[in-house]
Amino acid sequence: MVDRHEVDERKGPAVSGYVGAKHEFHDAEYVRGWAERFAPTAPRVRLFDLVLEQISKPQVAAKHVVELGIGPGYMARHILERNREVSYEGVDFSEAMFAIARHTIGDLMARVTLTTADLFDNSWPAKLSERPGAIISTWALHDLGGQQAIADVYKRCFEALPPGGVLVNGDFIKPDGTAFDYEAGRFSIDRHFELLKAAGFAEPQCLAHLEPNTENPTAGENYACLGALR
Repeated sequence: MVDRHEVDERKGPAVSGYVGAKHEFHDAEYVRGWAERFAPTAPRVRLFDLVLEQISKPQVAAKHVVELGIGPGYMARHILERNREVSYEGVDFSEAMFAIARHTIGDLMARVTLTTADLFDNSWPAKLSERPGAIISTWALHDLGGQQAIADVYKRCFEALPPGGVLVNGDFIKPDGTAFDYEAGRFSIDRHFELLKAAGFAEPQCLAHLEPNTENPTAGENYACLGALR
């Protein structure tokens, strides 16, 4: 997916007062460079741990985990190393990302299914190998470009999960109190709550707001971990 705004997520805004990013995730060379720049830092590992905690709770309905936008496989490897009970399914539309994910996950690939799907296509849940007990995502859904597309994904997640299933989305948000303009896929936590409730999730929660920065934000800061039980 390619959006319209030229900003590297590890650097600051390319246009003063604007926070967004441009990606070319079908280009193998671009993807390799992006994966290197996006290697997990300590705050990002903290997000992985928050996701891991939510999906490892004993009341989660099933042990199959689906990640929307598996990307380079960093979170997949982190979770698979620490939770030996789950099977894992990575959904992405980029074969270039799958190639890096296979390398990252390495010897743990026996527990992983890679599924090609475009989240703009509302039939993506039909492509899953089995019904998940947890659907997770990090730094991916904002790239769908707007609130309606993310709302549609939330609705499909609610439909795909069984009672007791959990959705955990760690993604870039527009922080309260900012004077900056943000790309359409980055919006407030409260608005995420509204979309999650409209999809059917009763009590969504914000588990953390990580790398907060309202004064001089870069495109790689201000992301939240949102959890919702089916």
